[in-house]
Amino acid sequence: MRTSPELRRKLISVAVVSAALLTAAPASVAVAQESAPQPAAVPAAQTEAAPGAPAERLIVGYKSGASEAKSNRAAAEDAAAKAEKTGEEIDFQRRLGTGAALVELGTNPTRADVADVVAQYQADPQVAYVVPDRLNKPTAVTPNDTEYSKQWDLFESTAGMNVPAAWDTTTGTGVTVAVIDTGYVTHSDLAANIVGGYDFISDTAVSVDGNGRDSNPADPGDWYNANECGAGIPASNSSWHGTHVAGTIAAATNNGKGVAGVAYGAKISPIRVLGKCGGYDSDIIDAITWASGGTVSGVPANTNVAKVINMSLGGSGACSTATQSAINGAVNRGTAVVVAAGNENQNVSNASPANCGNVITVAATNRAGGRASYSNYGSLVDIAAPGGETRTATANGILSTLNSGTKTPSSENYAYYQGTSMATPHVAGLAALMKSANTALTPAQIESAIKANARALPGTCSGGCGAGLADAAKTVQAVKGGSSTGTTFSSTTAVAIPDNGSAIESPISVTGRSGNAPSALQVGVDITHTYRGDLVIDLVAPDGSAYRLKSAASDSADDVKTTYTVNASGESANGTWKLRVQDTAAQDTGTLNSWKLTF
Repeated sequence: MRTSPELRRKLISVAVVSAALLTAAPASVAVAQESAPQPAAVPAAQTEAAPGAPAERLIVGYKSGASEAKSNRAAAEDAAAKAEKTGEEIDFQRRLGTGAALVELGTNPTRADVADVVAQYQADPQVAYVVPDRLNKPTAVTPNDTEYSKQWDLFESTAGMNVPAAWDTTTGTGVTVAVIDTGYVTHSDLAANIVGGYDFISDTAVSVDGNGRDSNPADPGDWYNANECGAGIPASNSSWHGTHVAGTIAAATNNGKGVAGVAYGAKISPIRVLGKCGGYDSDIIDAITWASGGTVSGVPANTNVAKVINMSLGGSGACSTATQSAINGAVNRGTAVVVAAGNENQNVSNASPANCGNVITVAATNRAGGRASYSNYGSLVDIAAPGGETRTATANGILSTLNSGTKTPSSENYAYYQGTSMATPHVAGLAALMKSANTALTPAQIESAIKANARALPGTCSGGCGAGLADAAKTVQAVKGGSSTGTTFSSTTAVAIPDNGSAIESPISVTGRSGNAPSALQVGVDITHTYRGDLVIDLVAPDGSAYRLKSAASDSADDVKTTYTVNASGESANGTWKLRVQDTAAQDTGTLNSWKLTF
């Protein structure tokens, strides 16, 4: 069979070509699927009903003709009269939007005290109803999926990604995530969230399914014999890699079996580009283009355009101009591209497409919250997420949907894998949650918000793991309800940035706003510079507080033309905001062309 290892892109996955290998758990660790009764619908909010804890506030509805229905004074006088009769403390608080009155009882009333007050109101012919003012709290009920307790990567306070708290706001509904990978093997814990995809493998020697490109992205298996993918490369069973990745993003949840997905309300479009021994750049480029709504010759238009692309794949070398062009096209069409950093324990600058621009590059952390031993690192890493490490225990890997077939598909199951392949879908799932919570977010804003709301790694990371450990709840909270099309204040006065000199500041005066700045303040920056890695950029609030937008880094690209997202909810909106820019090294010059704030 023909092979061209230098041109192929390998799986950053289990049991694949060693140049991008991650360690698979042995077959014996696969978790058998358990059955459970179908759950009832999960409510959006649940009412607290603590036994023996009487209500301390009552909602009183008066009949339309009663003076108390219109006059706050009359309602207050009525409360005072009933207090005198019962001997209890009863205070009128305010009028509700429905016209009902809110009354508060004394501190720690007994159940008998409350009953007396309720009886007084019920006996009043002017009262239509009296009900307790119950305390509600928003909550996404803990999933009843049978293997959820093993998904430390979602919920553990130390190394988990704090996903359950984000479900109070969104589950990813309305967003499609394209998984550009090995395709999809049927799994009942994923089927409800699968939409149409495509098989982009054009070489039949790679595709294994006996044909070239077609509309069926089914994964027939990617096994290979010893030396078939290169001299000295041992035989490998099928990985079902794309199905494992898809399960982390959007496995069906609260269905009484299996695992929970990060964005279980989202849809998965499986796009097949990896087969036996890997896959070609040309197929991956077309897949990126098509997934994001672009046109590919000979391929029907995509009816399930993705706003997030997951690529848990890669190879060595620089990012090619062809691949970068495809990524730029996707981002310009509004699709965020999330890519695995790679598993060679080396600087990510040597791994493509992780070293491309306009992508969110993800490193992997272990259960202690430190960089996984295999994960690539470096200044081009944007964020870290749980990828697992199974050296000490299988349960320290990432559990997701799989298949038991060693070559061709057999019965569905679940298994632990580890790798940056597993970390990446955590972040792709988060991007889907964000896009669902705020449809106006651009790919640049998604990336910026993920980094701005990360938390410090609880473990260590030598070499650089980006902004830290992605935090789903904090990030979704920061962007929910925000708008990238609100009121904009701009400065178009060009300011020269001195070479290796003092910081320059450009002011914008904000007036006419009420209260504080938003939790997703958009800061648009347009800087021309011959080596942007030298630049340090800060947003300075009216009270002098500084928010770091960009640190100095090893980045040889030119210019800074992007939008940052800042949680400025602790700052007054009105006042003079400043953009502070400093060149920290010699030999390069630039200009701050313009910048803007969007509230």
